[in-house]
Formats: sequence, C-alpha cells, structure tokens
Amino acid sequence: METEPVRGTILAVDDEPDILVALEDLLEDEYRVLTTSRPAEALEILAAEPDVAVIVSDQRMPGLTGDALLARARTITDAQAILLTGYADLSAVVSALNGGGITGYVTKPWNPDLLRNTVRTAYERHRLARDLATERALLRGLLDHSADAIAFKDAEGRFLRLNRRKAEGLGTTVEACLGRREEDLLDADAAEAMMRADRAAMRAETSTETVVASGPTGSPRAAQIVRVPIRDASGTVVTLASIERDVTEQRLLEARLRQADKMQALGTLAGGIAHDFNNLLTAILGGLELALPKVEGDPRLSRLLTNATQAAQRGAALTKRLLGFSRQRELQSRVVDLNALVEGMDDLLGRSLGGFVQVERTLAPTLWPVRVDPDQMELAILNLCINGRDAMPEGGVVALATRNETVAGSADPHLPDGDYAVVAIEDSGTGIPPEILGRVFEPFFTTKPVGQGTGLGLAMVFGLLRQSGGTVRIDSTVGRGTRVELLLPRSHEVPESAAGPDAGAVAAPRRARILVVDDDPQVRHVTASFLAGFGYDEVEVPGGEDAVARLEREAFDLVVADLAMPGMTGLDLAETVRRRWPDLPFLLVTGHAEAARIPPGCEVLEKPFPSADLGTRVAALLGADRGRR
Repeated sequence: METEPVRGTILAVDDEPDILVALEDLLEDEYRVLTTSRPAEALEILAAEPDVAVIVSDQRMPGLTGDALLARARTITDAQAILLTGYADLSAVVSALNGGGITGYVTKPWNPDLLRNTVRTAYERHRLARDLATERALLRGLLDHSADAIAFKDAEGRFLRLNRRKAEGLGTTVEACLGRREEDLLDADAAEAMMRADRAAMRAETSTETVVASGPTGSPRAAQIVRVPIRDASGTVVTLASIERDVTEQRLLEARLRQADKMQALGTLAGGIAHDFNNLLTAILGGLELALPKVEGDPRLSRLLTNATQAAQRGAALTKRLLGFSRQRELQSRVVDLNALVEGMDDLLGRSLGGFVQVERTLAPTLWPVRVDPDQMELAILNLCINGRDAMPEGGVVALATRNETVAGSADPHLPDGDYAVVAIEDSGTGIPPEILGRVFEPFFTTKPVGQGTGLGLAMVFGLLRQSGGTVRIDSTVGRGTRVELLLPRSHEVPESAAGPDAGAVAAPRRARILVVDDDPQVRHVTASFLAGFGYDEVEVPGGEDAVARLEREAFDLVVADLAMPGMTGLDLAETVRRRWPDLPFLLVTGHAEAARIPPGCEVLEKPFPSADLGTRVAALLGADRGRR
C-alpha cells in the first residue's frame, strides 16, 4: 500500500476571514494550511507547530503589524516569511526584510500564480535549509565524535574543515589549522610523503588508501589513510577528504597472530621431532643397556658404553623437555625441590643461553619444598634466563638464587602472609624503563622487535605463579639490569622423588607369550630383547594388521604395541583387541603421548624407557591378568 507523501505546513495570518478562506483555497491542494486572524495566536501556533515551513502574513492588522509579527516569529521558528500588503508600503517591506527576514512580498489583490510560485519558492528554500542544517549537524557530529582524524582540503591543500583529533595529531588546534596547508605543520620528510599521496589521489580522481608509520623506534604508530576526491557540479575535483585511522593495535595483533601461528607450528614440529628422537634414543639406550653386561670384563669398553649411555640419557632428558614445551595441557602440580629443579637445568640452560652468558647459582641449602608443575616451572625459569641473555647483547652473567622468605603485611594483594620459597633470576643488562615496567606481564606486550618475541613469556610466568598460589616481583634499573623473583607458597609435604623405578632385575611372575608390535625394527628388536631377558616368550610383528592376523592364529598373554604406526595405529589395534579379545592385556608404547587422544584406562609407557620400566609394567599387567583368570 502506497503511503501519502508528507505535505508541507503553511501558516496564513490575516485579520480578514475572507482573505484567509481565499488563501486556504489557493494553497490547500499542495500544503497543509493553518489559519488565524490574530497575530498573538499566530505566535502560539508557531511555538506549538515546529514544522511550519512558510508564514504568509498580512501587513496591516490590529495589535501587531505583519513586519513586527514576522520579526518576533524569527526568534522561535526557521519558517520562511511572505508579507502581504494592500498597497505599496515600502517602509513596511524594508522593515520586514531587515527584521522579519522575509523571502518576498506580494501585493493585494494578488496574482494567484505569482503567490503560488512565491510560496512554492519559499517552501523549497525552507526544505533545502533544513536539509543543509541536518547535513551540517551530521558532519559536525561525525567530526566531533569520530575516533578517526578527518580533514577536508581545497585544491591547494589548505584545510577547509577538520576535527579535533586531526588537529591534535598535528600538535595544534582546529582554529590554527583552518586556511593553512598540512605540509606547513609537518617535518620535511613527512610533508613530502603526504603531498605526494594527496596529489596522487587528486590525479587519480578516485579514493586511495595508504598506511604510514611514524613515532620512535621500538614503538612506532601505524595509520591507515583513506583519501577521497570530491567533485563540484562540473565534475572537477575541488576538494580532498582524508580519513586517518590508527591501526597500530590491529597491526600488532596481526603480527602476534602470525607469531602465534609460527609458535603453534613450532610446537607441532617439536612434537614430531621429539617423537622421532625418542624412537632413536629407545634403540640407542636399549642397545647400550643390552650390551653393557656383555663387556663387564673389559673396563675400557664398559667405560665407553657407560659414557655413551649417560650422553644418550641427557639427550632423552632434553627431548622430554622439548616435548613438554610443545604440549598444551592443564598444570600437573606436585611437590618439588626447587634446588634440584634448578640444578637439573644445567644442560638446558647451557644450550639455550649460548657461550656468551655465564650462569651463576646461589642455592639455599634448606629451601622449603613447593607444589608446582615442574615442567612449567622449568619453562618459566628458562624464559626469564633467555630474557636476561637478550638484555646483555655483549654477554654477561645470569644469576640464579634461591632462598626462604616469610611474608607478613605485604601490600601486594597477590601475596598473602605466609612462608614462601623464592627463585630469583637477575641479569646485568639494559634494564626496563619505568614507564613500561608495569606492563611487562601483559599478554603480547613485548619490547623486542616483531619476530624476536611473542610477548607471552612473562605473561605465562605470571599465570603459572598465580595458578600455583604465588606471585612475581620485578625490579629493574635502566643500564644496570633486572631482577625477577618467583615466590611460591611453602609445602609441608615431602618432595616426590624424581628417580625412576628400581633398575634391578624384574622377575617374570610366570611364563608368558608377548606380542611386540612396532614398525621401527630397531625399537621392536630392543623391546623384544628386554622381554626375552626377563624370561618371556616374545614374538615380533611390524604392524597392526600383522598383529591381528597373528592373534587370530595363536594365543598370547599380552600385546605391547607402538602408538604411531602407518595403516592401523596402536590405538586402532588396541580397540580391535578390546573388542575381539577383551581379556587380553594391552600396553601402548609411544614417543609422543599427546599426538593422539588416548582413551582413559589405556596403559601407556613413554619412550625412551629402561628395561626396568618395561619389566615393571609388563609384570603388573600379567599379574592383573592372572588375577582375573
């Protein structure tokens, strides 16, 4: 259904009723016509009717003449005014022009077409004036409240209009900019670049977009500038609008996301490398363990094999840490001796910090135990040591110290009263300026160039300490270095031993046939040799399909299978065994337990493993199986 178009409102004022009727008849086809014979009532109507577009008023009326009425109406309405006069009263017309702001006047008796055209012209002027006022209000609102810097320039580059944000970016006020060129307010390099971009946009006669960087090295600001040429009625570009938006945070976020993608890819790569190394180390350590008893009568060869075993074990420890860094898991807290943890990081710190940085340790002999995730604590300490190294480009000393501290009445809301074990990491590097020291624990905040830091290290440290009930203290002086202290609440439990199971011989509880499944022949051979050494009957197959075929023909007491195998994986094989031979025990062996979602209740042994670990797990599974039978 079509809606009726909105009609403009006309107010006719005349003390003669017949004139009002004639005016209404003349104009009502085009307009909504209001009439009154009293000037005072006309002012009341205008106050109540803000949409009156045109006032048509007689000049000679009792109480208030037309020119006086229109002058008073001007104070309460923006309506256009037309004066009707019965004779050539020039003084009244001049008064109405000066005080009443009339659009024109018509003499009585009027020509209908002339009056209609005069009213129509006045109405159009009113409508255009309102449209223009609306546009100005919208523009002013946009300029005053926009977060962007907005400016309009003429063809010579002079400011016609701009907002406060633009003026503040130029270091001055809006009033001081009007009529001036922007290049006069910039340094030479910035002015030249800006003028080239402005001229290119004017020549192109289409909107253009550029991104410019400014500000001090280390904390640059990025701005996206859109330039829009504006044409006059003839199509000539006469004005250039520019909209400048600060995109520093957006660019930083994009860089951080790219860095996060790289870190995620690095974590995936680390997991894959660790898995491959664990397979190699399983074969190496297993082979060395099997070889050592055979050379007991040769001290020199025994020493060489022992040294090789110790080196491979250090490689296994480093690979375990590498694998731990690639994991995404909840904290696995346990009671820890921080001194032992720091001392166990020798190889990790030595390889991570390089030869230009020396690590010094001052460890309290009776340090209180704490409850924390040891892997994540190692990562926190490593992050802080690497930060210290980066702050000493010419080399220096990173000092690690531990102590006990009893806190009472601390102003830190994250540090309640109580006993704490403290790990302090101190460097003698460049230090952190006071203005950014309070932000260093914010996620993604970093003072390093893009690509050299994620801004997540200190945030991760702070998060770990808070999740563990502690906090972080940091003190830094520019040019003298930084000291970071990690405080963890004292635990009154005994630290859990980091030693593995007893390496002594594991006696087989009974004769048993064990199926060994692994696609790596070296790992498969070592695993089978360990089992044979314990007195078990072992059978080797290279894959899951071969294992199923063997299980269909023969009876076994246990299956030991690798997790990552081509075709049928260890998980697939475990599910097949659980479904078809539900009473048959199953042990998964893996170099990367996080590579797949292992269901609860599934027995897992991580590579590389000594024979004692394998023997203990196998004996336990066979014992549980015998109990079921």
